[in-house]
Amino acid sequence: MADFRTSTLHTTRVGDDGDRIVFLHGLFGRGKNFTRIAKDLQPDFRSLLVDLPNHGRSGWTDRVDYRQMADSVAETLREDFAAEGPVAVVGHSLGGKVAMVLALRHPELVSRLVVVDIAPTRSGGGEGEFAHLLDSLAAVDLTAVQRRSDADEALKEPIPWDTTRSFLLQNLRRGPDGLSWEPNLELLRSSLDAIGGFPDTGEAVYEGPVLWVAGGRSDYVRDEHAPQMRRLFPRTHRVTIREAGHWVHSQEPEKFVAVLRGFLAHTEA
Repeated sequence: MADFRTSTLHTTRVGDDGDRIVFLHGLFGRGKNFTRIAKDLQPDFRSLLVDLPNHGRSGWTDRVDYRQMADSVAETLREDFAAEGPVAVVGHSLGGKVAMVLALRHPELVSRLVVVDIAPTRSGGGEGEFAHLLDSLAAVDLTAVQRRSDADEALKEPIPWDTTRSFLLQNLRRGPDGLSWEPNLELLRSSLDAIGGFPDTGEAVYEGPVLWVAGGRSDYVRDEHAPQMRRLFPRTHRVTIREAGHWVHSQEPEKFVAVLRGFLAHTEA
């Protein structure tokens, strides 16, 4: 597994052989959140794990805009990973919206699209929870924190869920000036309305095959979203992994990989 930094976004590669597949993470995430999935897909697939803007080791921007993020991913792919032709793209949550906009704006780069537990509409119900998490991270006094376990202790009261804290603490990075949060917490906090929305993409339609994966214990994908999804992506096939919540790929990784393999192996671009 090797890290690369292009002029636009930081990426991590997993595997050297097989078909090419790109993974885009959700809010608070980073490309390496998909490491297990990428390794499970070897040797049939080689993967590119992307840190989206304002996340991981990619650069910060002055605003959150899905079109801007999709264009940044497109630039990164054109430079190398998709230079030989279109690639499969998988996006979860925020990354799913970026992936959809990427396919609509740059269809020549996307051979197949997988959208995980999100719809091309305004996402409801999560803004309050996300605001609480962002405020909790920002409230940690990093000047008094020597190690990750100290930050974990400081977050136990506002975020009592061990798995959530563990996920968020992956974003704590040690640099020459001490510990800092990799995500742009201030911008993300002020941009939750934009993050919850979906941009106007005009008359664009993506004609390639699309797998729409929903978590059975999540309400981010609902029946009323289907007409809009099919308007933008007419070749959509929807699958629900019943035991999973919003974090489908981490909660049910084996089933997610099986569904992903089936789609990638049996669909024609």
